[in-house]
Amino acid sequence: MDETLPMATVRTQVTVPLRFPDGYVTTARVHSFHGLVDGREHLAFAFGERAAAGAGQAPDAPPPLVRPHSECLTGDVFGSQRCDCGPQLREAVERIAEAGGYLLYLRQEGRGIGLYAKLDAYALQDGGLDTYEANVALGRGADERDYTVAAQMLAALGVTRVALLSNNPDKADQLDRLGVTVVDRVPTGVHLFPANADYLAAKVARADHALHLPFVS
Repeated sequence: MDETLPMATVRTQVTVPLRFPDGYVTTARVHSFHGLVDGREHLAFAFGERAAAGAGQAPDAPPPLVRPHSECLTGDVFGSQRCDCGPQLREAVERIAEAGGYLLYLRQEGRGIGLYAKLDAYALQDGGLDTYEANVALGRGADERDYTVAAQMLAALGVTRVALLSNNPDKADQLDRLGVTVVDRVPTGVHLFPANADYLAAKVARADHALHLPFVS
């Protein structure tokens, strides 16, 4: 790990049974933390063998499957189809439960601009801007997410090498710079709806997300 990374420690861990609206059930070991640099209440969900193994990573062990997932109240909780966040979360939990690993639930709503600002950005998108342009029009960064806390959480869990479940190259780049070795990048599925087609296209065009969309050559 990066020696300049501020140290975080596990604060609490508790077993939580999970049930999704489609009936899928699993169990996670949920961790909270002391010392995260932004002071927010981020969580790490350990699934599969990682839920039972506790902290630490043997040097010759395969890297855990890890997804840093940014909070999306509208998508994760209410099933909004303006984005693909809810389906990605559901997919990630099942895949990580099968493979063994961690879902890092990061409180970075709206790519870091917050819930109310995200809704303001939605209004601008209804006027023709894409999701990145709308953030900038609000005077914010196109993507303000910082994965320092994700690296801190992994360090506190004893994880130095990961298979990263993400289509976003910025997550891999930031984690690498923060001392987390990304051994493999594993794409998520494509969760395409009529309401999020422009949103997904913008992620490909603006941020080089690894999404193979049928309408983008």
